[in-house]
Amino acid sequence: MRKISAEKIIAVISRLCIQSNCQINEDLITSLKHARGKEQGRARMVLASILKNIKIAQREKLPVCQDTGMAIVFLEIGDKLKIDLGEFLSLSALVQEGVRRGYQSGYLRKSIVEPLSRVNTEDNTPAIIREKIVAGNRLKIKLLIKGFGAENMAKTSMLRPDAGEAGIKRFTLDSVKKAGSHPCPPMVIGIGIGGTMQKAVSLAEEALLEPVKSKRAYFRGCPGLKSKIKRLEEELLREINQLNIGPAGLGGETTALSVKIKTFPTHIAGLPVAVNISCWANRHQEIIL
Repeated sequence: MRKISAEKIIAVISRLCIQSNCQINEDLITSLKHARGKEQGRARMVLASILKNIKIAQREKLPVCQDTGMAIVFLEIGDKLKIDLGEFLSLSALVQEGVRRGYQSGYLRKSIVEPLSRVNTEDNTPAIIREKIVAGNRLKIKLLIKGFGAENMAKTSMLRPDAGEAGIKRFTLDSVKKAGSHPCPPMVIGIGIGGTMQKAVSLAEEALLEPVKSKRAYFRGCPGLKSKIKRLEEELLREINQLNIGPAGLGGETTALSVKIKTFPTHIAGLPVAVNISCWANRHQEIIL
């Protein structure tokens, strides 16, 4: 059985916290450049400023946004991997230490508070942790940094089972309209469909980790679902971009850069749908150990 040390995991998570905040993935930069080429006037100026901001942040090793977000850590743990916890009592404690060190050493804003007293935790922990056991002897770590201008615009609905694609589209478009300029568009939109309410929310969050252009996974029991999801993503992206919210809410053809959908089988009596919105700075990184 392969073994991995606590300190190695802590060091990687710490580095990912800084990297995610200061460096935007190339696929998103390419999408922003493509959008800039299509836009004119104020919309084009906003996108040019965003791209300039990305370049400065990467060069100076500074956060791309003052909201350095809440850290969400996704762990895929191989069933043939042993994690040496060392002095830590749990895997959760180990992950929190990695986030703590990353935010402190990167001088990243302390944004996390106790929800009722609003007292700051002073180190941007606790992070949210999602764990999954998979086959193999490796550890995949994905880190999503979620700013709350966009997170506050997330929506969930328990649609009637007969709502179908039309109901899903109506709910998504209504959610984006209500969000308006608040999530700092152009947005990246993750949609979760199926499962329970909680599962749909998790799926929408996971969808934000997808590259702007990616191959689709699909439920094995439903032939044709892959193409159906792809078509629905394309239709939603087109209709969202017709809303004329545009970059920074100033109008234009680019309200969203990407729409990604993840599905899960659900109960015959329901159709849970969740819409999770990211700002243009959809910050995430991953590594396999």
